[in-house]
Amino acid sequence: MKASQFFISTLKEAPADAEIVSHKLMMRAGFIKKLGAGLYNYMPMGLRSIRKVEAIIREELNKAGCVELSMPVVQPAELWQETGRFGKMGEELLRFKDRHGRDFVIQPTAEEVITDIARQELRSYRQLPKNFYQIQTKFRDERRPRFGIMRGREFTMKDAYSFDRDQEAAGKTYDGMYAAYIRIFERLGLQFRAVAADTGAIGGDRSHEFQVIADTGEDAIIYCPTSDYAANIELAEALSLNAERAAPTEAMAKVLTPGASTCAKVAEQLGLPLSQTVKALVLATDARNEADEIVKTTVWLLLIRGDHELNEVKASKVKLPDGTTLGADFRFATEAEIDAHFGCPPGFLGPVGLKKPLKIVADRTVVNMADFVCGANEAPYHLRGVNWGRDLPEPDVVADLRNVVEGDPSPDGKGVLAIQRGIEVGHVFYLGTKYSQAMNATFLDVDGKPKPFEMGCYGIGVTRILGAAIEQRHDERGILWPESIAPFTVVICPVGYDRSEAVKAAADALHAELLAKGVDVILDDRGERPGAMFADWELIGVPHRVVLGDKGLKDGLAEYQARTESEASKVPVAELLGHVLSRLQTATV
Repeated sequence: MKASQFFISTLKEAPADAEIVSHKLMMRAGFIKKLGAGLYNYMPMGLRSIRKVEAIIREELNKAGCVELSMPVVQPAELWQETGRFGKMGEELLRFKDRHGRDFVIQPTAEEVITDIARQELRSYRQLPKNFYQIQTKFRDERRPRFGIMRGREFTMKDAYSFDRDQEAAGKTYDGMYAAYIRIFERLGLQFRAVAADTGAIGGDRSHEFQVIADTGEDAIIYCPTSDYAANIELAEALSLNAERAAPTEAMAKVLTPGASTCAKVAEQLGLPLSQTVKALVLATDARNEADEIVKTTVWLLLIRGDHELNEVKASKVKLPDGTTLGADFRFATEAEIDAHFGCPPGFLGPVGLKKPLKIVADRTVVNMADFVCGANEAPYHLRGVNWGRDLPEPDVVADLRNVVEGDPSPDGKGVLAIQRGIEVGHVFYLGTKYSQAMNATFLDVDGKPKPFEMGCYGIGVTRILGAAIEQRHDERGILWPESIAPFTVVICPVGYDRSEAVKAAADALHAELLAKGVDVILDDRGERPGAMFADWELIGVPHRVVLGDKGLKDGLAEYQARTESEASKVPVAELLGHVLSRLQTATV
């Protein structure tokens, strides 16, 4: 490929609305061009990297026994109504009507459509297992699209869906896909972690995220440096920081705390560590009838240590002995609901002397605290020296309610936890029968009886991988692509290509030799000044650069420089092809 035949469109400055490194560099390097909010044209340079990502994914999934198909971007709403997601998914699901008034959606994912295919085509256990995948456009109507392709509205995703006879077989398929994902991300040349994760809105009960490590990542990855434990912040288990509850050492006393409506201010006024305080959070759940009218409201009091933060995903899974759960639809209580149960404004709430009984859920650490400080349910007062059993009854439920913090004990007992930032680029779920039961998707098992499919789903954000790679790998000059997904592997930069026959002949010869060896090479024949030419290719991030010029050729020398190296090295022209090929074989990502 010659640059004059290709399309190169670099910018010296990023657009003003580009907020993060990947957005700025992709715009400057000419990988994407903005069309509208969260909508981008993928330009030829960017599309080359996307196609390389797709090729790696296809190769590994095909090796894993997956079968590629393609499902429509536009899907009938009836399928989504069968699973209930048409109404539940929220505004991210783009809904519209056709000319006949029928409801449709633009697919953000395809569980319903693939399940419809399975219930029509997979009739017998003899046809199982099956694992279908597609690499297809998706659309999610983000409220606030930002960060370029990292949180755009339209994007490319690989989504796969497996169908098995039973849980054991589904578990084997899950493990196989997990292994395939490991191979994919290793081949992509990115530093990543596979972490246990919450299944979220898609459902299921086994899940792992694949996170590209980047200091700018939005997600907190929890891991143990001395073991294999890794989880995202929503799922990472927080053990009690107190092995057992100490005996009381002081009497409960009401103390004046004017203006101290936060645990931090209370601790400061009383001269106590923040870890001696307990934070009260009042939540509510509403039971509704078929007309969507509220028929019952349950108020919950959650207690966590003053220096800890509530994990809302964990809170949503709290279950009382009677089977009642908070669920994902919980909300924070209104001032009227708080006043009815506590008789005082927020900021001075606590579990002692409630005006009206409610359900109390204590975090694992809180239930083992002694002589703690909490609100007195009277402004401006707090109680100190509070103890379970003596001053208030044991909580209704003890649960893991908080986010872990660095230095917490690892749940596997093999060290302490550390935290790093990551960008989610892949996710594998075991779904069970969530969708097959909802859509009556069954097969005839060996006993001749119908049985719902055991399903799994597996996603990779194809275009998002580009942004994540840049967030992980860049410097002040531009992008540092892993060799496997760079738009070109080698760039030949001839100085004076349009003025020197010797330079032109040497550049053309090397270009032809590299092409013959199967190297993805581009020859910059544009006649640019050396500084501008080098700046373009450093910005674009091509991993290997060869410079040819009249002065060097007279001495029988060329220059080679890897994008990750600070200086070029002199290489005899006679050895240049072998040197480049050798560096390609030994290149580190």
